[in-house]
Amino acid sequence: MLKCGLLGEKLGHSYSPEIHALLGDYEYELYEKTLGEAEVFLRHGEFDGLNVTTPYKKTAAALCTQLSPVARKLGSVNTIAVRTEDGKRVLYGDNTDYAGFLALVRRSRIRIEGAKCLVLGSGGASVTAQVVLKDLGAGEVVVISRSGADNYENLERHADADILVNTTPVGMYPDNGQAPLDLQGFAHLKAVYDLIYNPARTALVLQAENIGIPAFGGLYMLVAQAEAASRVFTAAAPLNAPFDLLQSAAKIQTIYEFLDRTQQNIALIGMPGCGKTAVAKALAAETGRDVYDADEEIVRRAGKSIPDIFAEDGEDAFRALETEVLADLGKLSGCILSTGGGCVTRPENYALLHQNSHIVWIERDISLLEKDERPISMAMDINQIYVDRKPLYEAFADFSVVNDSTPQACAALICKELER
Repeated sequence: MLKCGLLGEKLGHSYSPEIHALLGDYEYELYEKTLGEAEVFLRHGEFDGLNVTTPYKKTAAALCTQLSPVARKLGSVNTIAVRTEDGKRVLYGDNTDYAGFLALVRRSRIRIEGAKCLVLGSGGASVTAQVVLKDLGAGEVVVISRSGADNYENLERHADADILVNTTPVGMYPDNGQAPLDLQGFAHLKAVYDLIYNPARTALVLQAENIGIPAFGGLYMLVAQAEAASRVFTAAAPLNAPFDLLQSAAKIQTIYEFLDRTQQNIALIGMPGCGKTAVAKALAAETGRDVYDADEEIVRRAGKSIPDIFAEDGEDAFRALETEVLADLGKLSGCILSTGGGCVTRPENYALLHQNSHIVWIERDISLLEKDERPISMAMDINQIYVDRKPLYEAFADFSVVNDSTPQACAALICKELER
């Protein structure tokens, strides 16, 4: 069996092993190395195929015996295949990031020809994006860096940009919520591409969605480049062959949809007493996901019960702590998040959940809602609470399910909807 893997400096957030497990019958491991260790590993390591990520792509290019036309054009390598010629070990370097970004742009159906494109960042991913955009006929490609002639201090010069591509790590897990710039000054944008895939929706993507600009995260690109790399590893695609995206599109889409479904959280919202906690436990039993309960975490951090927080500190203090908890839980991936009934009353909580979650509204007949130990439900008319919050639940949720039977039945409905 071929021995393959991913070489990089920090790889804790990588989805690559799961992707490659779906792509081919070969081992795939993570190799975290310092620069000195990486060079030794590239020269003498025991591997048959290798993906290379930041910051070792140029190092890999310098150490490869032969480069594909794309890798030579970009000056960086993210895919290596080991071959034997005349009894000697030879490293062939390719760059499947090109195929990945090209696939993402084509899938978006956004017209690049003649467009003015801004590329944020000046590293290896930036170079790849620039080349793809130029190959697609972009009218102008401007690179925005911290210290170049075009930088974040004079962005107004490029307010007429049509396309924005973020190749920087700003907003990537665990630094969720950060954005490299504010989109409000760009009235002509037709699309935003953010090459970050964790979280699924960065602050940049969320802002684009909010103001009606088509926005695309980096997960599809990640899967597409991995599929191209898999064919290089297994010699299914000759090193110098042009990328054939059409023959791979169905496989890429299937894996992308699977990851999108499984790597995003399932965040449960709904009225107090609607059964979110019980449904979360049933979902965990059904899916094998971990469960995180926001109210339980609030109690742990406060060191007292929720009724005591309301009585001693007030609702505003509780809501502030709730937002703090959701900011942390919202960064997780592939989990089940059970939220408090009033989390929807703070608009900022939407982005914290939506960045990496499918948000599900658990509906239940008001007469069946439990009120014990729920300060708001005991202090106010439950019907009025529902009237006030119903439009908020609708605005937050990706879809809703009715919990009118057992938690297990409700969990099954959620799983069925996610499959769709």
